[in-house]
Amino acid sequence: MTTICLVRHGETDWNLLGKIQGKTDIPLNDTGRKQADECGAYLNADDYDILISSPMKRAKETAEIINSYLNLPVIEMADFAERAFGDGEGLTLEERIKKYPDGNYPNQEEREDFNNRVMTGIKKVCDAYPNERVLLVAHGAVIGMILSNLSNGEIGSGKTKLMNACISNIHFEEDQWEIKDYNQVRHLSSFAEKGSI
Repeated sequence: MTTICLVRHGETDWNLLGKIQGKTDIPLNDTGRKQADECGAYLNADDYDILISSPMKRAKETAEIINSYLNLPVIEMADFAERAFGDGEGLTLEERIKKYPDGNYPNQEEREDFNNRVMTGIKKVCDAYPNERVLLVAHGAVIGMILSNLSNGEIGSGKTKLMNACISNIHFEEDQWEIKDYNQVRHLSSFAEKGSI
């Protein structure tokens, strides 16, 4: 059985302001670094064989902080970089609704292309690391797309708001992927009293 633990990157200033980031390469803020640190402290090195990260700053920094606890071999995969949101990047939700009420941002990566890129990445991971335990640090839209594919649209993209530094777990067994859990935040001090959502 191949397992993948999906971790969304920690918070950035643009996350805090509600601005869509996409390919704009924004670093973590102090809250995001704390969230990554809490992920690292929570995860157990014995549970994973390799760490894969998106090449974007916010994901790489999250992965580096987590790996300061785990000391896993690390590889970067561009397949898991965030979706490009074109002219929508840098705008708040309010600004996006006002400027692009149909939700279609000029110059954004087409949904089908994005889906194919991300799911091709998942297949590459499954083929390269059969029966291994993978920790994958990526982005909200990337993880949302994976969860949407595996749940036939019941959760993920457009349905589930994934929190910064949340954890989701998927397993590949008997030729199919299954979602074990998603959007887990009990390891984060800011949600400690609320539990998972």
